[in-house]
Parts: sequence; C-alpha cells; structure tokens
Amino acid sequence: MPVTDDQIKEKYLERAIRELNSFTRELQACPHCPRGNLMPVLGSGHPQADIMLLKYAPLPSEIEEGVAFYGRSGGALMKSLKRLSIDPLAVYGTLCVKCPLSDAALADPGCIARVNEEIAIVQPKIVVAMGPDALAALADMEIPLARGLEDRLGVIQQLTPSIDALYVPNIDESLDEHDSKREFWAAFRALGEWYASQPPY
Repeated sequence: MPVTDDQIKEKYLERAIRELNSFTRELQACPHCPRGNLMPVLGSGHPQADIMLLKYAPLPSEIEEGVAFYGRSGGALMKSLKRLSIDPLAVYGTLCVKCPLSDAALADPGCIARVNEEIAIVQPKIVVAMGPDALAALADMEIPLARGLEDRLGVIQQLTPSIDALYVPNIDESLDEHDSKREFWAAFRALGEWYASQPPY
C-alpha cells in the first residue's frame, strides 16, 4: 500500500518531536553554564515551524516559567502575528542563552552554538533574529552553507540556500516606548509579507 503525503509528514513530525525531547534532556543535564539548580529556559512552539524567533537571553518571567517568550514579549508577539495573519502554529521561539545567568556574558559559547542543533531539528524557512546580540550570535554559529548577515532592520536576507533571515529590534526593549514599538513593528512587518508570499502546502 503506497505511503501518503500525510503519513510522511506525520513521520517527520514524530522525528522532530523525538529529537527536540532529546535536545531538552541534554540541555537539562548540561554542566557548562553556572546556573546552579535553576533549569534552562526551553524553546516553545511547533517542532516543524516555518518561522523561528530567536532572542539572545531570557527575562525573569521566562526564567520563572522555563519557557522562551513567556510574558509580555510573548503576548505582544501573538498580537503582532495575528495582525500579520501568521498562524501561531507556524512559529517556534528560542533563546541563544538558555541558562538563567546573572550576566548573559557568562554563557558558554558552546551552549549558545547549540541553537544550531535546534535549527537543524526544526528546519525553519526563516529565522528572525531579535536585537544585535541575537544577530551576532547567529552570525557566529557554524550553520552549514550560511552566509554573512547584514545589520539591516526589516530586510529579508538569505541565511542558507533553504533558510531566510530577518533582523528586527529586541522585542523586550521595544514594549515601553512608542518610538521603540514603532521601530519594531516597521521591521517585523516584513515577516508578514514574507509569510504571505510562501507557497501553500
């Protein structure tokens, strides 16, 4: 009996879930960052999302819940995604620095580089780097076939032959001031145009 497209998609999804679960266990056992008894802040969203949101470091609300984009920034992003007609199920969010540290500069570079593993598992079609630290970390990762990214807000760039990238301001620093909100929205809006241009599957 021939295998259907839906069955193939289901198998890929099962594999992505398995690999993310394994990745989570490895992170929880990681000895490199001085985080004490606190657990790492994990990525959240669809295991095969088209869009990967990447911030540099967690806020206290994310550390408390152990989930990336928990709190105000997550709420603001959900509203922005809705405004752009982007299905939240097409999104996965994660952090470069997953450990709750007093200073993100204490993070082990090898741990930050593990975002590369998340990209390989999720296989997004675009990575949205939020803020200069996330952009710099993404540029430093040894992603196969990756090209250099420019510091150009709101411009879709090619990260690899199969993954685009978008650089936007850090959402955490864009919520309190009107001008900052406007700057974030002006850049983030490009994601809606990108999403609308994707072929339907």
